[in-house]
Amino acid sequence: MTGGQVRQTVSMQARSALFDVYGDHLRRRGGQAPVAGLIRLLGALDIQAPAVRTAISRMVRQGWLEPAATSEGPGYRLTERAERRLDDAYARIYRTGHGTDSTEHWDGRWHVLVTDRPASRSARDRLAAELAFLGYAPLSGGTWIAPRAHPDTKAVLEGEAVSADEFTATYDGLGASLAGRAWDLAGVAAAYQRFETEARVLLDAMPAGAEPDRAAFATRFRLVHEWRKFLFLDPALPDEVLPSGWPGHRAASLFDEAAGALLPAASRYVDACLERKAQ
Repeated sequence: MTGGQVRQTVSMQARSALFDVYGDHLRRRGGQAPVAGLIRLLGALDIQAPAVRTAISRMVRQGWLEPAATSEGPGYRLTERAERRLDDAYARIYRTGHGTDSTEHWDGRWHVLVTDRPASRSARDRLAAELAFLGYAPLSGGTWIAPRAHPDTKAVLEGEAVSADEFTATYDGLGASLAGRAWDLAGVAAAYQRFETEARVLLDAMPAGAEPDRAAFATRFRLVHEWRKFLFLDPALPDEVLPSGWPGHRAASLFDEAAGALLPAASRYVDACLERKAQ
């Protein structure tokens, strides 16, 4: 794979990049930042100021950000809704023991949702994306399953004005068979294998020069950005229902090691940008 292919793979929109910046760095720095600091941070990812400002406006309209005064002028902070979403995402990305995690004890029961059909195609698409993020997969029609109930399920359903019956159930057959029917585990496994390959190329291609902190921030940012996509692909199934030799475990070890090694330098760059001392 060429360097150009890697850059294309890790390209991102400004809105998605802002979510990553707030979730991975700013949430633990008070959850707010000046617009100028956000522009400096995303500049390291070749995202221009107009795109950053447009993305901020969109996130405000969608209820993810709200205005906040900072020592450097106008800024934006996370809303409570955004904090909940990003905290959940952070816990799943770094497997902190909070939220859905395949290492948690599983009691063998599945959480089942039987939902009404949303009125519009767009509402159906939004509901499907939100439930997938929470770890659910459709069995048929409006029936969804997950290895455990998610605390945000009710809010998602209410947000789309969808009613649902929910209950927990055991499966009389093999759990691995049911999981293979509900989720494209072969596709998820292939995605993990691609991540391993592309992550190693990305890490090997990290530039060495006069701005090591900026390079570490950009490389780690792209690594986290790609890893975050598994929040929508991998429902964090228990090991009991996963195929043997699951590549997600190996990919997770690679991510943990690389992200941890790059974090000190990346954090220095974030602090420098927020303190108007970007390199």
